[in-house]
Amino acid sequence: MTPHSWTRYVAIGDSFTEGMCDPLPEPSTGFVGWADRLAAHLAGVAAEAGVDFGYANLAVRGRKLGDVVGPQLDAALAMAPDLVSMVGGGNDILRPSVDLDAIADRLEAAVVRIRATGAAVLLATPTDPAKAGLFKALRPRHAVHTANLFSIAARHGCAIIDIWGLDALQDWRMWADDRIHLTSEGHRRVALAAQAALGFDTDRADWATPLPPADPAGRREALSSHLHWGRKHLGPWVDRRLHGRSSGDAVTAKRPTLERVSEPRA
Repeated sequence: MTPHSWTRYVAIGDSFTEGMCDPLPEPSTGFVGWADRLAAHLAGVAAEAGVDFGYANLAVRGRKLGDVVGPQLDAALAMAPDLVSMVGGGNDILRPSVDLDAIADRLEAAVVRIRATGAAVLLATPTDPAKAGLFKALRPRHAVHTANLFSIAARHGCAIIDIWGLDALQDWRMWADDRIHLTSEGHRRVALAAQAALGFDTDRADWATPLPPADPAGRREALSSHLHWGRKHLGPWVDRRLHGRSSGDAVTAKRPTLERVSEPRA
């Protein structure tokens, strides 16, 4: 994709795009995330071109695909964007049973709808959970979903962030305490990968090179870490699933309307 001075960028999705676990500097509250970081870059490009730039982020943690390609997409298109990033389906894939082809069909229909307006589309694959402990069981689903996303992107001229192939994210130091969301450094790297996917020049070594190897954790330390994760994160997640609740039930979009991007963090 050729770099472009976009003027209206709207991000839709779930916790990944909301930016969970990439906190704003104190005393502020909330999260930054890769999409906000990308928006800061696009705002700078627009400023250099002498054009106004607006950004909205409608993503909310816990949202399933029906919300992303439904109410979120409706609200996004009402803003007449010229760039939409859409990352959804991850929460659906976590369910005991899932129809990956149906997810792909719904995503492709959403892409067709966006492209019909003339807007560009940015997609992102899931990560490869090959080294992710309990989450390794999701690898076959993630692999099929990744293949479907690349096919959709090729058919409709979408940009796509190849997170599956980003080896630097195969390191637990890139993941927050909950083992599901990226740290600030992980979000920074994804934002740069997004810039590259959109055709901008980046220092690939800066975001694609893995961290130096970490010292291996001892058995006692590893067991303590697993127990802490189970009590603090896995247990509450299972409880929410059993009771039909979501972490985002009381959460609304952090940027529901197009706004100027101030104090960018890149």
